[in-house]
Amino acid sequence: MERYDRDGLLYFPNDPGGRLRLKRYLDESLGEKIQSLWDDIPPLSAHALERLGYPTQKPVSLLERILSASSNPGDVVLDPFCGCGTTISAAEKLGRQWIGIDSTHLSVGLIKARLKRDFDLLPKQDYQEHGTPSDLAAAQYFAEQDPFQFQFWIVGEIGAQAFGGMGDSRKGKKGGDTGIDGQLFFRTPDGVKIERAIVSVKAGRNLNPAMVRDLRGTVEREKAAIGVLLLAHEPTRGMLQEAASAGVYSWGGRVYPKLQLLTVAQLLAGQQPDLPRGVVNVSLEQKPAKALTGKRAKDKGASPLFAP
Repeated sequence: MERYDRDGLLYFPNDPGGRLRLKRYLDESLGEKIQSLWDDIPPLSAHALERLGYPTQKPVSLLERILSASSNPGDVVLDPFCGCGTTISAAEKLGRQWIGIDSTHLSVGLIKARLKRDFDLLPKQDYQEHGTPSDLAAAQYFAEQDPFQFQFWIVGEIGAQAFGGMGDSRKGKKGGDTGIDGQLFFRTPDGVKIERAIVSVKAGRNLNPAMVRDLRGTVEREKAAIGVLLLAHEPTRGMLQEAASAGVYSWGGRVYPKLQLLTVAQLLAGQQPDLPRGVVNVSLEQKPAKALTGKRAKDKGASPLFAP
């Protein structure tokens, strides 16, 4: 009390019967201790920009608080059911090492896209990835053994969103047969418009030009800019001719194939869909992308594992 008095931190009430009070200054206070009931972090709203469409997604601020309270910078954080990667994102932001595990390749694609979007991290360069195909033989075997999980994996390899109900996708089930297996949104170089690419996947060996014609019809029906057909095996000559006959998408004095065929071999070699240079992939900004469309404004059963 004497020290508080010397430091001018005591408040003396005018009433002789009043109690002395200690002066507290906000810029010198660490705040109140966190209690067991946390009601200051709201759940994600339907329009939250961090929402990825994953049904059990938690706010990243919640995981940041948990990790800050239970670990130190440099510690290793393990999330064995990492879903869309909120724990991993929080750990990376807070300077923790991390390991994430999940059983679906839909989750893998979401996490990889999130790491690239938020931290510019790339697999093989910035973290290790296990349990996903790393060569052509493994990818084609995967396609034969589990075509639905192969679909989610290869769609994620180009940074696209898996199409259909997220609940069914997490269970490894394919959504309704609309001719769309994924969607890739991109902003035109002037930043004015959001365009969409339709993604279709063929995991089988029996390929024919009718598959390309079906994709062309879907692109036209959806009024999309580009259609991308991802293949586990090499396309036939007729498929290549059919794609070439579909014409081009033009922007800024350049043209891009309206229909693009990409094999898993090409993707593993680093090739990606041919989109306008400098565009920003906004596939994980689902709400803004849909709001701005056309307007002026801005191995089966495997458990893939990530480790920085």
